Amino acid sequence: MMKVQKGDVIRLHYTGKVKETGEIFDTTFEDVAKEAGIYSEKGIYGPVPIAVGAGHVLKGLDEQLEGLEVGKKYEIIVPPEKGFGKRDPKLIKTFTLGQFRRQGIYPFPGMPVEIETESGRKLKGKVLTVSGGRVRVDFNHPYAGKHLVYEVEIVEKIEDPIEKVKALIELRMPVVDTEKVIIEVGEKDVAVDFGQLLNEIDKNTLVLGEILLESDLKFIGYEEVTFKPSVEELLKPPEEEKEVAELEGEASEPLVEKAEAAEPAETETGEKPAEEMKEEPAGETAEDTKEGVKTEEAAEEKAKEPKEAEEPEETEKEEKPKRKTTRKSTKGRKTRRTTTKKTTSKKKAKAAEEKSEESKEE
Repeated sequence: MMKVQKGDVIRLHYTGKVKETGEIFDTTFEDVAKEAGIYSEKGIYGPVPIAVGAGHVLKGLDEQLEGLEVGKKYEIIVPPEKGFGKRDPKLIKTFTLGQFRRQGIYPFPGMPVEIETESGRKLKGKVLTVSGGRVRVDFNHPYAGKHLVYEVEIVEKIEDPIEKVKALIELRMPVVDTEKVIIEVGEKDVAVDFGQLLNEIDKNTLVLGEILLESDLKFIGYEEVTFKPSVEELLKPPEEEKEVAELEGEASEPLVEKAEAAEPAETETGEKPAEEMKEEPAGETAEDTKEGVKTEEAAEEKAKEPKEAEEPEETEKEEKPKRKTTRKSTKGRKTRRTTTKKTTSKKKAKAAEEKSEESKEE
């Protein structure tokens, strides 16, 4: 049978009990957790992946996993010093009842409490007694000083390098879908790409996971470990990303300004011919043309006048040439009508002469 050695990545089933009372405090079996009243909806049940000797389980259990065979069940006893430690009298503290009541807390024996130290560290404890305005709180671990019994079974020893990395990712970041993680392994180096999961995982969770995972991967033999994105990239403040975006925007602004500057030039170029076309008079006689030229000269003089001239005056000046032009065109029409009458009388005269000549010949 295959035996387990330090540095191996395995999957382990276990149930932990207090030897003195038989109380179950931890297990990888969901049904056992429910029976013992320690089931958690947020808990993840099933064989847990660990690296033997890396400290992923209690020290006393971790040390005794070496040399066990895969597929066999064992019972391991862990002494207090290698479990949750011996009881320390210094961790039993006394507080005044007023300190609790000022925070709206009314303590009683057996009540779990959490107190923050001056350094910001949070300590969990249990109220032992309340009497004489004094409250005694025990900050030792609930199982400190207890002998522990573990029932264990090594379900699998993982051999494939990529599967080892996936197993350790599963240990440190259970919510990650390892199928979306790109893993490249060499003899002494490994690269892990979480790029496809950036929108699915909180950045802080990923940062902590990468820090722990790097330690695990180096423990099992890899000398160089790289992540994408790296911890440094994940910790980069959002302000720096905005600054980079602003710099990129400023780099493109000159091009925009050039384009905007070109548009007015094109508009001005296009407006001038239109103004010239409007100033051209419509006339059919030579006199009209001459007067049209005068009108153009007058318009040019108006253009040279200061811009501060009032708009009403300009309107009146523009209206006068239009009236003259209308009269000119009317004269032109009269001239055409007169010409038509003269032409008609000439035709009648010729017709009369032809008739008289025909009558003479007869």
